[in-house]
Amino acid sequence: MQEHIMYANVGGIDRLLRIVVGLGLIAFALLSQHECAMWGWVGVVPLATALFRRCPVYPPFGISTCKSD
Repeated sequence: MQEHIMYANVGGIDRLLRIVVGLGLIAFALLSQHECAMWGWVGVVPLATALFRRCPVYPPFGISTCKSD
């Protein structure tokens, strides 16, 4: 049985921007009375990818923003 290891591919500035954007969108969803405020919950996606340091969209394109050793 092959063990699947998920490597981090989100790092540095990318991670910080995802946290800021995610929290901003969630705050918009919670605090706004705008009719499109529910779309702010999309902010959970960039926030989760920043916290887990893994973006599932990056590998097919060979992208990684982590510093290489």
